[in-house]
Amino acid sequence: MAAATISGIHLHDLPESILTNIFSLVSDVRSRNAMALACRRWRSLERATRVSLALRGHVRAPFLLPTCFPAVAHLDLSLLSPWGHHPFLHHQQPPQHYHHHHLLAEQAALVAARLAQAFPCVSSLAIYARDPSALAALAPLWPHLRAARLVRWHQRPANLPLGGDLAPLLAACPALAALDLSQFYCWTEDVPQALQDHPAAASSLVRVDLLCPALTEGFRSSDLGAIAGACPNLTHLLAPCVFNPRCIEFVGNHTLLTLAVGCPRLALLHLVDPGTLSSARIDSEDKEDASITGRGLEGLFAGLPQLEDLALDICHNVRHAGPSLEALSHKCPKIKSLKLGKFHGVCKGAWLHLDGVAVCGRLESLCIKNSADLTDSSLVTIARGCSRLSKLEIHGCNKVTEMGIKKLSSMLRFTLVDIAISGCQLLDATRSLRALEPIRDRVERLHIDCIWANPELDQLPQTPEKTTDDSDVDQVDEEMPDGSRNKKCRYSDGNHDDIENRCFWFRTWTRLRCLSLWIPAGEVLTPLGDAGLEDCPQLEDICIKVEGDCRMCPRPRQRVFGLGFLARYPRLAKMKLDCGEAFGYALTAPTGHMDLSLWERFYLHGIGELDLYELDYWPPQDKEVNQRSLSLPATGLIQGCLSLRKLFIHGTTHEHFMRFFLGMPGLRDVQLREDYYPAPENDMSTEMRVDSCSRFEETLNSRLIPD
Repeated sequence: MAAATISGIHLHDLPESILTNIFSLVSDVRSRNAMALACRRWRSLERATRVSLALRGHVRAPFLLPTCFPAVAHLDLSLLSPWGHHPFLHHQQPPQHYHHHHLLAEQAALVAARLAQAFPCVSSLAIYARDPSALAALAPLWPHLRAARLVRWHQRPANLPLGGDLAPLLAACPALAALDLSQFYCWTEDVPQALQDHPAAASSLVRVDLLCPALTEGFRSSDLGAIAGACPNLTHLLAPCVFNPRCIEFVGNHTLLTLAVGCPRLALLHLVDPGTLSSARIDSEDKEDASITGRGLEGLFAGLPQLEDLALDICHNVRHAGPSLEALSHKCPKIKSLKLGKFHGVCKGAWLHLDGVAVCGRLESLCIKNSADLTDSSLVTIARGCSRLSKLEIHGCNKVTEMGIKKLSSMLRFTLVDIAISGCQLLDATRSLRALEPIRDRVERLHIDCIWANPELDQLPQTPEKTTDDSDVDQVDEEMPDGSRNKKCRYSDGNHDDIENRCFWFRTWTRLRCLSLWIPAGEVLTPLGDAGLEDCPQLEDICIKVEGDCRMCPRPRQRVFGLGFLARYPRLAKMKLDCGEAFGYALTAPTGHMDLSLWERFYLHGIGELDLYELDYWPPQDKEVNQRSLSLPATGLIQGCLSLRKLFIHGTTHEHFMRFFLGMPGLRDVQLREDYYPAPENDMSTEMRVDSCSRFEETLNSRLIPD
């Protein structure tokens, strides 16, 4: 407490109102918990000023609800245990007698009343709503609710009428301003029907998010028209759409104009193809054109003068988009974020004048996906025109090379801190990292593909043609604090490749905090250091996405994936290892192949060498049986990571496997989350069920935690 004393004045001497404001500014949960342990006065202040709370307890124990957080405005009930196994306030098995049904109704009313009593000021609610019973019980208790986020990965009940899932919420909360269905599976017909049936709530909506990855079909032209007609005050709209011109009621120019007329206040508009929402990469070789033209785009921009964030991620070609993007800069002067998928002619960069998206000089975030004619000169022109860019994503642009990325990063050295390069044929991992050399000491977030070798790239000439922009690149390189290399080896020929690589490998990524990696199934992680990520002293968070068909992969030459390599990053605390798009044999594999348990042993070997605080793990799956289950080898390897505090398994497993985790001394938070569609309706008899989860959590919570 001596540190809190300045010139003889103790922190306790501050007035109550000032201390309350100080506590209100602290948002980190663990920091607030630590402050509450200092003394009783601080505990009271912390409880009185906390505005956000996520509950993880069991709904069958309402007496354990905390009643000391009267100011909570954002309440998250979507992670209640056991996660998603049965509806909130509702039992999975139907009652056999009238008396039993009456007891269930009384229990639901009791839990709902306890929640309303404990949290009287709730204005934002998140809940796992497997059926409408949860919303029917809770929504009337908070009639002034302003925001709601619904979660459901299980299948929609077939006996519900259209809009039945949303009806209890919209009927009880007419002042609702934000509706988030980005993790809620329903039919596309449900949303417009529910909005039309409740015009008062629909007219008050300002933000609507419908980008759910579980949707295989998007909203059609009539659906978007109905949403725009029912919600004229929208400022944020995110929706998957049917852009395929072969489908009935596809989204085209007329639909864009309808949205602009119906919702003229839109500041954020995301219209994407449902295929782009999948976590798996899709083939972008579709040569069919979308029914969206430059005239339709210009009409959309003219009708939305307040637009700041636009995403049009389409799986069909939009050609000659340059002139319409120039109109975007003039008709939407507030535009700051832009995402384009399958747009061609985004920026030609053929002359010294700016063209296409390069005219949008106020852009701070730009994502270009699957643009077949985007070249290095296009990137240089974009860098000249969009000098405020802090975030850039390039995906599937096969004409972009290392030189183009290097010139762009040199010109945007003082602003660009978040960059992603993926799916580009001429950019493997080494070339991508080498291209980012000018901003290596500034980039904070990075995504690359772990493609270690491309023989076709080695046959390309390494000496680029000198352009008018090369002098700018050289000048910026000289200004780098650690740019001690000779200019001769900066754009050297093949005779100097070894010298340049040796200089590059031992560079430090000073500010890199978040790293995202995509790696094909069967490949290893160990070449990451040789590719250029040897030293990242500030790296705290890493996400590794493994994708591919393990059934087609031969046995790896190396026996381990290489997670132990990550031990060289001293501050690494959080990791997401996503093998959910890696497919294999859940049962006995054919001769010469490995089943999923062996693949899990391959990918998780070495995790015990890491000093992790939090781990999210998606097991590989067998699509034929819709099984994502944690195996015994995976359980044993995860148990070896003794520093873990939080562990989230996005799949299922057996109860006796979960008990292995009780041997981890610091583990405090464990949960199974089947957050993928379709989540299993009924678990197998040998896997985790409601009672299994309850027994495990009771044992986990009864342990003494060292800290």
